[in-house]
Parts: sequence; structure tokens; C-alpha cells
Amino acid sequence: MTESDRKVWLDVLSHLRAHHPDVCRQWFEDLTPLGAEGGVFWVRSEQAVRLRYLDNQCVDQFTEALQGATGRLMSVRFCGINEGPKVVAESKPIVNGTVGVARQETPARRVVAPGHESLVLSPDYSFENFIVGPETRLAHTAAEAVCEGLGSSYNPLFIYGGVGLGKTHLLQAVCQRLLEDDSQKLGIHYVSCEGFMTQFMEAVKLGQMSGFQHRFRDVDCLVIDDIQFLAKRDRTQEEFFHTFNVLYQSGKQIVLSSDRPPQDIPDLEARLVSRFQCGLVVELHAPSYETRVEIVKQKGLIRGMDIPDDVACFIAAKVQSNIRELEGTVVRVQALQRGDGKPIGMEHAQAAVDPRGRSMGGLTPEVTITNIIDGVVDYYGVKLTDLQSKRRQKSIAHPRQVCMYLARKHTRYSLEEIGGYFGGRDHTTVMHAVRTIERKRNDDEQLSRVIEALEQRFQQAV
Repeated sequence: MTESDRKVWLDVLSHLRAHHPDVCRQWFEDLTPLGAEGGVFWVRSEQAVRLRYLDNQCVDQFTEALQGATGRLMSVRFCGINEGPKVVAESKPIVNGTVGVARQETPARRVVAPGHESLVLSPDYSFENFIVGPETRLAHTAAEAVCEGLGSSYNPLFIYGGVGLGKTHLLQAVCQRLLEDDSQKLGIHYVSCEGFMTQFMEAVKLGQMSGFQHRFRDVDCLVIDDIQFLAKRDRTQEEFFHTFNVLYQSGKQIVLSSDRPPQDIPDLEARLVSRFQCGLVVELHAPSYETRVEIVKQKGLIRGMDIPDDVACFIAAKVQSNIRELEGTVVRVQALQRGDGKPIGMEHAQAAVDPRGRSMGGLTPEVTITNIIDGVVDYYGVKLTDLQSKRRQKSIAHPRQVCMYLARKHTRYSLEEIGGYFGGRDHTTVMHAVRTIERKRNDDEQLSRVIEALEQRFQQAV
């Protein structure tokens, strides 16, 4: 690689940080630029998961940055170890800051990893990036144990919890840990439940069931996200039942996630419930304040930001519902910091959690679920964890229904999304809560005054 190629690469990274901060990751610094050949600028990743992520998520952004840096119609192409453009054996490229002798390489090719995955693994979702707190320690330990004793430790592993609490992170971390061991050449299939159902229906339609069964049964580890969507799908449940049996009896690992425990999934066949329960069923709880602080700081590091302690503490105190909302706030902090070029400070944190967006373009004021929950929790003297729990006592169920009613009335969230904030409840539960509170308001003047007071309170808060 020439010195001009190295300058181009540095310009590409600079352009990405300035114009696509949402895409940028700290590990981009570990990529190895190989230089340009035939209008293509080659970049190498030594990790297969990162390579697949770059191919699927980052080609357009890198190409735009390259064209901006060179002023030419060039494209970026990513490659793995033993892949890339032809190079002269005598040349001495700079690789990770050291000079070495290049070997003759073949034109680009893609090495297909054993197994198949319908969902792209994100390098962000590794065990190293998972913040372990008392609410997640058991699930994290079990997921790591599965990787050490595939098919023998906790099979199946069933992880459940509300929206944005880390289920997908742990599932992807398992896949990435298993793929790191090239010596075993493990077959891993990672797919959403919706993907399983779609592929099944397509196989039935095309008469390709043999290929479908090979794809899902001839693997060492099957990982399925959001298995609760099997509910009410009789034919799909039948097929999954047989797939489960084949894998389990062969000693192959099964890892599943859901928004609720097996016995609470509606219209799920009893034989599937019993099989899901024959391994380890573990719940993820909402992170505590201390855990949220560490999550905020880790999400910042992934994006190349060192978030000060006071900023992390402020965000963790204001955003309490789930990890995805924490991450969204970190993204907004990054965007605000890129906008003014100042070091990350409390003004960025305050603007990021301000639903009015006064520092983000003067958007129309909006009430958030966090505003609503804060008001209801304070008025009724309950805890957020109570609202997200399965407890049905009137002292908990009523405030929960009030929250759902206000969230449906004052936010743009769907019924499913609202249910996700309250322990992964389905849309019918939210609909029932909304109708119940509407009916009670007509008959109970005191409840009507309480809700009006709550509405006035969180409207003032924004």
C-alpha cells in the first residue's frame, strides 16, 4: 500500500466520523487497508463476524466516504484473511503499523462459514460488550456455559424478558463466541422466529422441505430469537416440534429467546412448553441504576466516545425503561457533540434526554413513556420493576393500566411496543388496559381527576 493510499484511508475514516457517526465503531481502527486496484479500494477484516457486518451494513457509507476523499468514482470492498486483490510478492505493505512481505493472493472470494444465519450478527453484541449486573448475571453465566459445553450444558437455554433488556445481545454473543473457534468448524443457524416461519411456508409452497429441514436440523447450534411468535401457528409449531426433537436427541444445542416464560406464551402447544422447560429457563430483569451507568459508558466506548461519569449518571437516572432507549440516548449525545464540536458535557446529555429537542432543531414537544412512568410511579408509590413484573395485585395492576392508557393516548408507540415496556405483554393486554381505564373514567370522577393531574404534570415536564 502506498503512502497516498494510507492518506486516503485516514480521510475515509475522518469522513465517516463526521458524516456517519451512527455507523462508526471503535474497531474500525483495527481494519487493514490494502490499497486500490482497478477502481476498488480493498479493506481487510481479520474477524469473520465484522466482515459480514461490514458487507451487509457499511458498504454504501464507506464508498461515499471514499469518493468524497478521492473525488473519483471508486468503491470499497471488504475481504477476509487470505482474500483480496492480487499483489506483487516483493512489495512490502504496511499492516497494522508494521512492514511485512506480502504473499501472492487470489482475487477476492468469500469464504462461507459453516451453517447459515438469516440475521446479521453485530460485533457490538459480544460477551465483552455485555455489562453484567445482578439482574443479568445468571443469564450471562448460562450463555457462556453453553459455549463451553455445547449441547450438554443447559440444553435448551431459554432466555426471556421485556423489550430491550439484552436477549438479542446474549444470543448473538453465543453465536460469535462459537464462530471464533475456527478449529471446530461449527454449524450455527441464527434466525428470528419470523424468519423460521417464513422459510417454512416458502419451503412448503415450493415443495422444498428437504432443504429446509437440512438447513435447520443439520447444525451444531440452532439459535432462534422471539420464539413467542410461534403462538397460533399450528403447522409451524408441528415442524418446530420435530426439529427440536431431532436436535435435542442428537445432542445439538438449542438457544431460544422470548418476551415471556414458556408457560405464559398463549396458544403454544403443551408439548413445546414442556420441551422449552426441560433445560434452563432464565429471566432478564431491567437494569439497576448502577448497571445503567456502566451500560451508557460501554455504549459510548463502542462508538469511540469516552462519556464522563456525570453525563453517564445523568442519562442513567433519566432513562430507566430499557437498554435500547439508553443506546438511543447515547446516539443522540454523539450527534449533538458532532454538531458543536465541544467535549461531551452535561449540556449534551440534557439535550439528548429532552423530548422537546430544543437543542436538536426545535422539534415539537413530545411526551415519552419515561415521562409517563415517572409520573405514575411517583403518584402511586410503586416501582418500575413492579410495573414490569408479572404481579397482578390491584395495587400494581391499576397503575400499570394507567401507564398503558396514557402511553397509548400521548405517544406514537404501537400496542406491541407499549406492551414491551411493561414486561413484554402482548397487544391484547394493552388494549384491555386502555378500554378498562376509559370505562372507569366515565364512572369514576376521582380517577378522571387523577389522570388529568398526571397529564398536566408530565406535560409541564416536557
